[in-house]
Amino acid sequence: MRRVMIVGQPGAGKSWLARALGRRTGLPVIHLDRIQWQPGWQPRGRQDRDHRMLEAARDPEWIIEGNYRGTWRTRLARADTLVVLDLPLWLRAWRVFRRTVAGYGRPRPDSGEGCAERFDPAFWKWIWDTRHVGRAQIRELCDLAGPDTEVHLLRGPRDVARFVATLDRAGPAPHPVEAAPSL
Repeated sequence: MRRVMIVGQPGAGKSWLARALGRRTGLPVIHLDRIQWQPGWQPRGRQDRDHRMLEAARDPEWIIEGNYRGTWRTRLARADTLVVLDLPLWLRAWRVFRRTVAGYGRPRPDSGEGCAERFDPAFWKWIWDTRHVGRAQIRELCDLAGPDTEVHLLRGPRDVARFVATLDRAGPAPHPVEAAPSL
């Protein structure tokens, strides 16, 4: 495990898992929200954003967490491990609510500089509107994974805890949580 791509819908725990894997493996962690957003939640220009994301994926080792689809194929082609967080909507919504309340007015460590946590009705609407489409897009991504890419589908907190517990600095346990995801 040298290049890990983590995807999942908002509130699934992508950032938490990336930090946990980074501590466990020593791999550098890249949060795509830090690349996507400039101060005040202003989006970075597409060309600049894509360039930065693809530069990060060229490194020999990494854990990249985030969903930006524009660079999925390139990141996946470099990844040796794909981790898909497919948690229920109610749990993800609770987590987004909890992190918003707990961190209100302060930036998260995985968000862009100067991007303070806030209540954003447009973000909540997007979470609701993309709940089915997002899963279908992740299914597409899983289907694109090559035969040499380990795919781990984690459907709940217990799956995530088991996955993290199987790791040590040498890499993943010999038995992945689920090698052939079916969403």
